[in-house]
Amino acid sequence: MRKGEETRTRILDVAEAAVLQKGFGGTSIEELIAETGITKSGFFYHFKDKNELAKALLNRYIENDERIYDEIFSRARDLVDDPLQSFLLGLKLLSELLSDLPNGHPGCLVATVCYYERLFDREIRETNRNAVLAWRHRFRGMFEEIMAVYTPREPVHIDQLADMVSAVLEGGIVLSKALKEPNTLAEQILMLRTFVKLLFQPSVEVLRA
Repeated sequence: MRKGEETRTRILDVAEAAVLQKGFGGTSIEELIAETGITKSGFFYHFKDKNELAKALLNRYIENDERIYDEIFSRARDLVDDPLQSFLLGLKLLSELLSDLPNGHPGCLVATVCYYERLFDREIRETNRNAVLAWRHRFRGMFEEIMAVYTPREPVHIDQLADMVSAVLEGGIVLSKALKEPNTLAEQILMLRTFVKLLFQPSVEVLRA
C-alpha cells in the first residue's frame, strides 16, 4: 500500500472508531488530525469536508459488511446443499465470528447515519437506504430458496422476514452496547436461527403422514 493510501486508511480507521463511540456530531476534524498525526492540509487532501469523510466511511463499512456476508453464506452453501440447513449454518458461523470479538461489535455506521441524518446530504442518506434495501434483497433471496422447498408453519411476508434478519443484527448491537454484554449480539443471532428453524420445521402431522 502506498503512503497516501496508508494515510487515508489511517484517517478512516480513526474516524470510524470515533464516530461509533461518539457519533458524527461529537467527532471533529481537529481531533482526527491530532490522532492521526497529520497536518490539516493533509487531511483536506484526502477529504474536502466532513460530509465526504462520512461518505467514504459509510461506503467502506457497507462493502465490508457485504464481504463478510458473502464469505460466510457462500461457505455455508458450499458445505450444505439444502437451502434451509445452509442458512441455519450461515447464522451459526456469523454468530461464532461475532462472539470472537473481544469487546463485542463496535457498532453500525448505517444506524449511526440514521441517527444523525440531518448532518448529511441526500447522497449519503440514499446510500444508507440502499444498503438496507440490499440487506433485504440478500436475505429475501435466501428465504425464497428455502420456501421453494419448505412451507412455513405460519403465514409470513417474505420482505418482513428478510428485514427481521437485519432488525435482529442491528438490535443485537444496540442491546450488547446498552447492557455492556458483548455476547448479546451472537446470542440474538442464535435465537433468530432457532426461530427460522421452528418456522420451517415440518409439523408432527406432516412427519407422520
